[in-house]
Amino acid sequence: MRASLSPPTVLLADVGGTNARFALLIDGSISATAHMAVRDYATFQQALAAYLGALAEGGAPAHAILAASGVVQDGRCALTNNAWVIDAEDLRRTHGFSTVRLINDFEAVAWALPRLGTSSLLQLGGRQRIAGAPLVAIGPGTGLGMAVSIPYPGGQIVLSSEGGHSTMASGSLREHAVIEQLRPRFGHVSAERVLSGGGLENLHDALAEIDGVSSPKRHAADITRAAIDGTCPVSRGAVDMFCAMLGSVAGNLALALNARGGIFIGGGILRHMPDYLAASQFRRRFEEKGRLQQFLEAIPAYLILDDDVAFVGLRNLMEVEGLG
Repeated sequence: MRASLSPPTVLLADVGGTNARFALLIDGSISATAHMAVRDYATFQQALAAYLGALAEGGAPAHAILAASGVVQDGRCALTNNAWVIDAEDLRRTHGFSTVRLINDFEAVAWALPRLGTSSLLQLGGRQRIAGAPLVAIGPGTGLGMAVSIPYPGGQIVLSSEGGHSTMASGSLREHAVIEQLRPRFGHVSAERVLSGGGLENLHDALAEIDGVSSPKRHAADITRAAIDGTCPVSRGAVDMFCAMLGSVAGNLALALNARGGIFIGGGILRHMPDYLAASQFRRRFEEKGRLQQFLEAIPAYLILDDDVAFVGLRNLMEVEGLG
């Protein structure tokens, strides 16, 4: 009897503005994840070569599928929040992959959504998901990612989005003052300018300026820590505004996409402060849409707790395409 052939090894990568993560898909299982700081490598090719060079002896990956935080066009992505450029054809030639697939990072998250169980999610209000309705991913991290998964019998259609760069609207006079404070610096104040790591820092600095408070410059991680600890009123005000604004943007997405399958919040910021988000104004602002409030009250929102959600999505896509 002829022995069955094992599926080929697939390289998986989740490339953000701050970190790149690599793993292998071997016989349907994902290997341990390698984390690399973007600042340590001049190019993506250098980071990938370092990862491949550190692998134990064995067969090289036959295929590669990569998720990158930026606009993907014709198999190429210039990342939005760092200087790296990823070119699928260049990687195929350089490393001998049979195929290279390059998608947006939140497109990968959207591919994961139907596979996320209750242990990977914290529900933030709403009722039950409606089967067959669109599911939407949104995530503040180094940038602000968005994507949508549209189920159909036997599968799903996933659409990437650059909605994080849409114009940020204020939901209060104080938010209006913050946006006006940021406008001379950025011109166009997008949602990403306030709903990201850098955006949280922008909120902190703007609130300090508006209130005439002398507050030291803080990185996003320090702002969230000080807010949770209650040691800095400016930081707490920034995180409170961040959660409220995210609720408004997520509610807009739910309306625009009829996302009765749920809104799913990813990214690296809020995963570390689930209780704070749950107690914030996020849900109130999510539902606060005038005549459509009752419609939104039923739509569930979830915080994604799984650190490897992008790899879950990449594996799903690989299986759909018959490579996993």
